[in-house]
Amino acid sequence: MAEQSSLFNDLELRDIRFSSSSPPILQMSDTALKEWKARIFRYQTQVNESAPTQQGSLFDLAQPSTDPASIDPFSLKQQNTEFWRDTFDEGIAALYFVIDQELPLLLYVGETSKSNQRWKGVHDCKDYLHNYVAAHRIHKLPVRVTISFWREAPADYHPRQQLEQALIQKWKPPFNRESRKHWGAPFRDAKPD
Repeated sequence: MAEQSSLFNDLELRDIRFSSSSPPILQMSDTALKEWKARIFRYQTQVNESAPTQQGSLFDLAQPSTDPASIDPFSLKQQNTEFWRDTFDEGIAALYFVIDQELPLLLYVGETSKSNQRWKGVHDCKDYLHNYVAAHRIHKLPVRVTISFWREAPADYHPRQQLEQALIQKWKPPFNRESRKHWGAPFRDAKPD
């Protein structure tokens, strides 16, 4: 099996491992972190197990379904969150999913009109992930964060956003703002929404 690429570059990893000036916003205990993840895992496992299986037709050439029940974030091709550094395509409309493969946990659902550009620059989820990974490193817990894209998303913004919201409501990923009431926001910087 090929080695999983790192979520962070070498400089970011060094900062996470050796910086005492920028620890996670809220340092969770080992037990609290494990329990927080276990609650989310139990919920998402129930969602996944209760998802209806759909029988496809050998001759069905219809457009991809935009039914949230037909999208399984865990079955999509996973890639490093630094994916955009190696791509030279123009990008397409897509939904994307940030997953910690260790349990696994769906951490974030997002939508974009340009899949090769969305993760560049500033993104709140990247800050949450930095704090999330740092908390795991402090407690020497395994963590393996990846990103995947569902490339059949509607090109038009409103249908794509509606699908994103339906998936957030279904999975309740903890890094999406809409899910904070369920899981809290232990990895979020203390800045207003």
